[in-house]
Amino acid sequence: MSNQIPPPTPEINRLRAAAALIPIIESGLLESKLSVERAALMASFCEWTTENVPDDPDMVKLAETVGNGLKRIKMALSSAG
Repeated sequence: MSNQIPPPTPEINRLRAAAALIPIIESGLLESKLSVERAALMASFCEWTTENVPDDPDMVKLAETVGNGLKRIKMALSSAG
C-alpha cells in the first residue's frame, strides 16, 4: 500500500511550506543570492511553523525535518554574520 497524504490543514500546509523553503534558503546563502537578513527572516518563519506541532506522527516527522534544516541554516548564518 502506498502512503496516504494527510488532509490539508493550515498547520500542515505551513510545515510543508517551511520544508520547501529550507533548500531555497540554503542554496540562496551558498550562492550569495539571499542577504543574511532575508535568510534570517525566512528561517524565522520556518522556526515559527515548528512551535506548536500536533501529535500527528506525519506532522512531527515533518517538523523534525524542518528543525534539522534550521540547524544547518543557523550554522550558515552564524558563519556569514
